[in-house]
Amino acid sequence: MNINDTLSKAFARAGLDTRSGTLKGVTDTIRKALASAGLGGGSVATPADADVIEVTARDISAKPKAKGVGQFVARTLNHPAGVRDYKLYRPAARAGAPKGPRPLVVMLHGCTQSAEDFAAGTQMNRLADEHGFLVLYPEQSASANASRCWNWFRPQDQVREGGEPALIAAMVQAVIKEQADEQPVDTKRVFVAGLSAGAAMAVILGETWPDLFAAVGAHSGLPFAAAHDIPSAMAAMKGRGVMGGAHFPGTAADPRRSASHAVPTIVFHGDRDHTVQHSNGKHITEQARHAEQPLSASSETGTAAGGRRYTREVHADAAGRAWVEQWTVHGAGHAWSGGDAAGSYTDNAGPDASAEMLRFFLAQSPRG
Repeated sequence: MNINDTLSKAFARAGLDTRSGTLKGVTDTIRKALASAGLGGGSVATPADADVIEVTARDISAKPKAKGVGQFVARTLNHPAGVRDYKLYRPAARAGAPKGPRPLVVMLHGCTQSAEDFAAGTQMNRLADEHGFLVLYPEQSASANASRCWNWFRPQDQVREGGEPALIAAMVQAVIKEQADEQPVDTKRVFVAGLSAGAAMAVILGETWPDLFAAVGAHSGLPFAAAHDIPSAMAAMKGRGVMGGAHFPGTAADPRRSASHAVPTIVFHGDRDHTVQHSNGKHITEQARHAEQPLSASSETGTAAGGRRYTREVHADAAGRAWVEQWTVHGAGHAWSGGDAAGSYTDNAGPDASAEMLRFFLAQSPRG
């Protein structure tokens, strides 16, 4: 691996875009120096603009659908905030399954991942076939982030309109419209979950679109507005970006630093995660707890079938409903707990994060 690749991978792990802003100038200077030394440089194309909301469909089925297996279809969304691909999993029909609208789970991949990779690793499509819900996989583009990370650290992507939260919300609305006749979506049971940068964006969506998402699942992620630029993003990932509990240092242009909307949240995080420090998971929990008061706390420990120990903390409301859950997976790194080795960033020794998130989601009262 050459020096340029090493630099690119270091920035990629942080989910940082080296093609614009302050970091672009820094990396361009480094690349010019590397080029002069015969070590190579390079550039990345800028994102395309879009001025209409439009969905383009295409079939990605490579072979006939097997019995009991659903359909994975690809779509492209053209939106004022950008152009993104996404994939939709429609579960297989089940004999005796209840009729009516289906829940929708939105799954946000981590850096360098794709929809297929994330689906394989989390096995959420298998659960969809078993329980009869739809799964939406938005895909980040290389033009928006060179490492295909969701831009969780940018203030313009931490607000309701104009950035990636609006784009992902538009995908959900497109799926609701498309599925209206065949497998209608239960609009009161739309959930969002993610890994790493995807988890950070899932938390942002819970804060900015609480009228759309009924609950959030965050695996190895970061709290809302944990960063507002590149240096603060690096600090947050290392666990140095949080000040005053659930509050974060603001800027004159963007003083918001704490979550204000109460959305049920389930958190998974390995305590040996050296990419996104475990303290970030604790602060996601704190934000969710502070947004909904009062809550009573309880905890339990156990060992997963794969051998990893875990601690589960439950914060319940007055009716006894779990409003916030935090799972600490002991000895685990930056990987989806209980995931399948067919996907990247998985740890099959831990408790099944996909199944536990689904349980938590479906136990919530319908939004509204």
